[in-house]
Amino acid sequence: MKSQFDLDMARLAPRAYDRAEWAEAALCRYHAARSKSKDAIESQLRLLYDWMFVPATIWPFNIQDVLEDCLTTLEKGKRLNSRQRLLIELLPAPPDEAICATVAEHEHHVQKGIYEDLVKTPAKFAQKELAIQTDPQLHRDWARLKAEFNVQDYAEHKGVIRRTMDTERNLRPRFSVNPRRRADVFQAAFDSFCLRWNLYGMQNDTPLVLKLAVNLTPFGTLIHIPAYWSLDPKRDLRWDAIADLHRARVPGRQGPALAEGHAQRIRDAEKLRCLDQEALRRQLKGAKKHEFLCAGLNWEAATSPRRISRLRAEFKSKLPARKTP
Repeated sequence: MKSQFDLDMARLAPRAYDRAEWAEAALCRYHAARSKSKDAIESQLRLLYDWMFVPATIWPFNIQDVLEDCLTTLEKGKRLNSRQRLLIELLPAPPDEAICATVAEHEHHVQKGIYEDLVKTPAKFAQKELAIQTDPQLHRDWARLKAEFNVQDYAEHKGVIRRTMDTERNLRPRFSVNPRRRADVFQAAFDSFCLRWNLYGMQNDTPLVLKLAVNLTPFGTLIHIPAYWSLDPKRDLRWDAIADLHRARVPGRQGPALAEGHAQRIRDAEKLRCLDQEALRRQLKGAKKHEFLCAGLNWEAATSPRRISRLRAEFKSKLPARKTP
């Protein structure tokens, strides 16, 4: 019979970005700690453990780093501090399996730079890629960068050097340049090089041309249209596929009528809370209480009590606390 650790590794094995290899040590520590003190570990770290199986694309922060930090604290026989508890307690419940499956599949496409399932005109990219890769001026510019800097110092294990990434609303966390820091000057020069040639980065001596891309993030769905791309919204994008990808995380239907109905239910729930308190003060019960509540809500007296119960339950924990006089 396989252990839970083995089952966890098998669950992560199909994921992109070598997720199982990356998570192995942390999950091993979790199960080792759990075997010694199951209740204490599960009560404090179960939420982080569950998030370990959510694709990292939609993590709000590095879940694994926090899990490992909390494990270190508990392994020393100490209690989690207030900041560790805050990180855990503010974290929502993980997305369901259907959402995780959709995002996990998307991660494989992103890892390989494949967006053809979402973009209908790859010929535009192919045309630009050929023009850039065969332009002798690009190779002269790249040679100048290599002459000035040891570019391999800034490359990842696959030889990729990335320009500074675009950010939501173009609010760049790192924008200033310290001319006295060699790394800052290299990044600024490399960003300029990538801007000039419409690049995502370089892999060894191969330019990585920007693609029209659709990416999920923890907070939404980003569509990046390269500056060189002559956009035809109807012909270039598979909007049905993009909508399906985005809708995977949408909790339900939306629209003006639904929004208006929700607002009305909030008003009714607030009114019902006041009516409940008044009914309690008057010691009303049964049919008399029901008639009183319906009258206060401007509902027909024949309204089912279940409708009132549903309204009460829907907003039980969502309405702001009332101030007591």
